[in-house]
Amino acid sequence: MTLHGTVHLHPAHRVGPVRRRTFGSFVEHMARCVYTGIFEPGHPSADADGFRQDVLELTGELGVSSVRYPGGNFVSGYRWEDGVGPAEQRPRRPDLAWHSTETNAFGLDEFMAWAEKAGVEPMYAVNLGTRGVQEALDVLEYANAPVGTELADRRAANGHPEPYGIRMWCLGNEMDGPWQIGHRPAEDYARLAAETARAMRRTGSELELVACGSSHSSMPTFGAWEQAVLEACYDDIDMLSAHVYYRGEEGDAASYLASAVDMESYIEAVVATSDHVRATLKRDKRLQISFDEWNVTNPDGDTGEEPGGDDWPEAPRFAESTYTAQDAVVVGSLLISLLRHTDRVASASQAQLVNVLGPIRTTPGGPAWRQTIFHPFAMTSRHASGQVLRTAIDSPTIDTAKHGTATLLDAVATWDEDAGRLTVFAVNRSPDQALDLVVPLGGFGDLELLDASILHEDDPHAVNTADDPDAVVPRPHDGAAVTPDGLTAPLPPISWAMFRLQTRK
Repeated sequence: MTLHGTVHLHPAHRVGPVRRRTFGSFVEHMARCVYTGIFEPGHPSADADGFRQDVLELTGELGVSSVRYPGGNFVSGYRWEDGVGPAEQRPRRPDLAWHSTETNAFGLDEFMAWAEKAGVEPMYAVNLGTRGVQEALDVLEYANAPVGTELADRRAANGHPEPYGIRMWCLGNEMDGPWQIGHRPAEDYARLAAETARAMRRTGSELELVACGSSHSSMPTFGAWEQAVLEACYDDIDMLSAHVYYRGEEGDAASYLASAVDMESYIEAVVATSDHVRATLKRDKRLQISFDEWNVTNPDGDTGEEPGGDDWPEAPRFAESTYTAQDAVVVGSLLISLLRHTDRVASASQAQLVNVLGPIRTTPGGPAWRQTIFHPFAMTSRHASGQVLRTAIDSPTIDTAKHGTATLLDAVATWDEDAGRLTVFAVNRSPDQALDLVVPLGGFGDLELLDASILHEDDPHAVNTADDPDAVVPRPHDGAAVTPDGLTAPLPPISWAMFRLQTRK
């Protein structure tokens, strides 16, 4: 029996604008993300600054809008001043977060130079783990103050007389987590975050500040942490962070493919808590979410192990997920959820950009290539535009062990009224059943199909490698068409698809 799923939408029913910051990424001093990832002096493609040009080109193709830096867990023990000034004078330090040796060959000035070449907006995290208010003020002065003060003059002496003008700042990282250096109870963190935010705003800079929410929604303090932080910080911050990673388990593909159901619940719970605090404080301002760590993990292909004991290596290889076609479909579905909540998710950062859970993978001294998850991100970033539309989905459902009942079909659409262009992103979550998609188009006038793409493999565990970098790529979906019923297309099991339609001239 053929299954059917329908996506109902109308150009007047809008969630909000597509935000470019939804397509952010994350660079942390962890494993090989920085060293032999974005930065590898001596590599055949490296420029005069040591930046890998092949990675820069792929970053542009990926459509990354912003990049969070320098962590992550790393930031909670980091001294930013170690990473500026003459490289030969920078100290080597033990990185307690990832049991590695940090050479500090790459720091804030290098990151800002790389960000400029990559055309991305920087998002900087300050150390509220081992440090605090003064650390935040110092790095803010170094980064954003005009020359004429000690730290701004130091920046100029280091070759950067003009202020960097960083707008987005994270007030620490995952401070609810016992694994975090400087972990503290919610009330203590909330007080420190509020004090730091108020002090940073005294500089007169136009800043957007992000306080730490829960590290993930399964934390025992989830909800209570958000409330405590927001009650203390509501007037002083712009966004609250959310983090989540999903991992498939053998024998339970249905739960993994429905991971976005959990992401939706997570977002809605944070929104509810935020709006509750807003009501109790009687404020007009409505806070947004910064989903500044999200991704899927697949450790099956990672042969490296996190260092331990007496081993403190430089840029060790670990956490290098080798992603499958199925992983790419899940990433596509998570992007659908982020877009669907564009009214409250103001920024998002897929973690991380290169090697460490990265859509881009590199070999030291060798090639860089696109992992499977690269493709849904790149195509969504490139083609989502205008307004995100509300969708009503009629679809068969599936019962999952982790996330309850989920629709087999999930979808979101964007409508660019000026260009007369409708873009539909859809996934079939079923592990084993095909689904016929129908999108009625009556509210949009006369549309024609520009193109249709689908990411699906008969073997959902197929991967891309250095030797076969294009084994898993989106392909033209020849079965898609515009009919009297609307847009129609068959969706095979475990598939992600994109359809672009244009007003006929």
